[in-house]
Amino acid sequence: MPLNETMRRNQEHKAHRAGWLRAAVLGVNDGLVSTASLMVGVAAAMQSDSVILTTGLAGIAAGALSMAVGEYVSVRSQVDIENSDRELEMRSEEHTSELQSH
Repeated sequence: MPLNETMRRNQEHKAHRAGWLRAAVLGVNDGLVSTASLMVGVAAAMQSDSVILTTGLAGIAAGALSMAVGEYVSVRSQVDIENSDRELEMRSEEHTSELQSH
């Protein structure tokens, strides 16, 4: 099967769309545990309700930004790897075609 046909068929698959759902579920779980732990620690220090609430909001914001940056870097790295693999496959296909034509 030609490389272009394989690439077209792979693009029709839907599995690559589910990555955001996995990342969201893992991110929520991680965020809930870390924020709850932070708030319990502050509450254990017998701080006021406003300090506990502020700490929780700050923890949520920091966790969300951290997860977003980590996911972006992860996805970007995966895209770069896949693009490099495609280029290698196309070069190999071109080289094979050249050898077969001689």
